This record gives sequence, C-alpha cells and structure tokens, in this order.
Amino acid sequence: MRSESFAPPAIPAFDDEAASAAQARQDALAKPPGSLGRLEDLAVAIAGLTGKRRPTVSSPTVVVAVADHGVADRGVSAYPPAVTRAMLGAFAREEAAVSAIADVVGADVVVVDAGVDGDPVGSPEGAASVVDERVGRGTADLAADPAMTRPDAVAALEAGVRTARTKLADADLVALGEMGIGNTTAAAAVTAAVTGADPARVTGSGTGVGAEGRARKVAVVERALGRADLAAPGARDPVAVLRHVGGYELGLLAGVALGCAADRTPVVVDGVVSGAAALLADALAGAVRPYLLPSHAGAEPGHAIQLGALDLDPLFDHDLRLGEGSGAALAIATYRAACATHDRMATLADLTAADRTTDG
Repeated sequence: MRSESFAPPAIPAFDDEAASAAQARQDALAKPPGSLGRLEDLAVAIAGLTGKRRPTVSSPTVVVAVADHGVADRGVSAYPPAVTRAMLGAFAREEAAVSAIADVVGADVVVVDAGVDGDPVGSPEGAASVVDERVGRGTADLAADPAMTRPDAVAALEAGVRTARTKLADADLVALGEMGIGNTTAAAAVTAAVTGADPARVTGSGTGVGAEGRARKVAVVERALGRADLAAPGARDPVAVLRHVGGYELGLLAGVALGCAADRTPVVVDGVVSGAAALLADALAGAVRPYLLPSHAGAEPGHAIQLGALDLDPLFDHDLRLGEGSGAALAIATYRAACATHDRMATLADLTAADRTTDG
C-alpha cells in the first residue's frame, strides 16, 4: 500500500572547509587571479558540494524521465500523446538529441519510464535499457481532476530517490532530463503554484502551439489552479501541488534531485520542465538548493522565473526549448572543464620549483 506522506532524505550541508581549500588553490594557480572567470567559481562550488578539495567530473550521467499527461488531450501541444511512447523508444535506441549530446560530452544516459501510457516498453537488443519506475499509465487531465492521487505523488518522489540511490549511484554529476507530451503545461502549473507567479507569465508555447494554443494553455493552467485551490499564496504543500497539477516525471526528477543531494552529487537543472521539478525538490527540502546547478536560459518564459526563485544564473543561452536534458547535457562540458582546470593546472609554486630543479 502506497504512503500518503513523503520524507525527504537527509541532505548534508555545504562543506565550507573544502570550498575554502579549493578557493586557496584557485588563488595559487598559474594564472592571473580570476582569469578563468566563472569556471573558478564553479570548481569551488563543486568542491563544497562534494566535500572534495580537488573534485573531478569523470562519470556524469543524464537521467531522462518519461511520462504521459492526460491534459495533452486538450490540445496544449502541437504533437499527439502517442509521441511520448515513440520518443521513449528513441531514447532506448539512443536516437534522440540528448543521446548525441551526451555522447559528445562523455556522459551516460539513464532512461526511466515514470508513467508512459500502455504496457512497458521493452529495450531493443543492443540498446540502452529502460528503467521501469512506472507509477501509472499517464496522469489524469489536470484541468478537470487531480493529476494523480496523493499516494501516487509520493510514489513518484520515492521512485526518484530510489533511482538516485541505485541507477545514479556511480555518477559524480547528474543532469535532469525529461519528455512527455503536455508536460510544459504541467510545469507551468507547478511553477505558478510554487512561486505564486501569474499563469500567463509562466506559460509558453512549448512545442510551438502559436498564440491561440498558448492562450488555451494559459486557460488550462488557470482552471487547474482554481480547481485545486493552489492560486492563493501560502497554499504551497509541494506534495499537493504535484498531486493536483504535476506529472509522474516531475515527481521522479524532484526525487532524483533530493536523492543525489543526499549522496553529495551535484544536479544540473535543464529547462522549464526539470526546472519545475527542481522547484518541487526545493520546496520539499530547502537543503537541496546548493546542489542545484544551472545550465542554460531556456526559451520558455517560466524558466527565467524558476531560475530566479532558485537563485540560479544560467551559463549560456542557445534559445533551447527541446527538453530531454539537452541543455543540461551541454553544460556538463563546462562543469568538466571547471574541475579539470582546477585539478590539473600547475600552481605558481609548482612552476618556481620546476625552474629551480632545471637550473640545478
């Protein structure tokens, strides 16, 4: 029997001693102070998160959670719901955009079926396996009814923590990715509920539905928030928000963020959907916030509001709005470079000692 309450795992505090040691090393490296700019700050931050004075990113992983949404039947996407299942197969066959990007940046990809409609999708021979953490066969229409039951919301969060502790246990940096037709509508509703922002400010065109489609999405989000009484400030029980207007993949990614943070593994936030999951994780356990690292500035309007609420400054802006973890996967290269320069560069003292040895 599924529980109605969720207990986030204990999350260790930022290691100030490791961060201070990392900063001292940065100051001693053979370069003008601050000349590597933000790479220096990122290396120091990862040192504090991991507790390692010279951290490395040698085994990054992108987790892609996939689920269906009942609200997709309201015409909030330019694509039919069947595309979710088709894309799950593409992820399994390593044919998606994030598959290619992950290969370029040297990251593994873990694909999770969090609640795709229909029977479980088997993995093609020779392809990546699909982790079965199905909470249900897609959510209900969030505009008319709660997207899921409270026990199902808790189960999705617990599935994410479990995924972090098992499938992502060997990763030293985890990027959040997702896919699900209709999930930008759910993400907008979650963002409005958690931040208190107006639905019109956080709802975008998603897959490219145009002005009429966007207006339809805004109306759906407003209706969902009104139905669930989530529009008023203070009504911010994150499990209730997930239950009423979320999605199975949102809950799973929120749980992944919490589980990774509990293991001192930094988490890179992707676009507006994983951003909504990050908001849920932060609302469930504020100690997770330092572990949430930025990637890009997403094209969806709600993403900027999410980043502001989480105190995240994006690394780049490539006008991305695909999801899948594509932006977070691209950011892995930056985090790898930040840690590599921090770890492998010589200090001025090293160079001086080498010169003395040569002179001798």
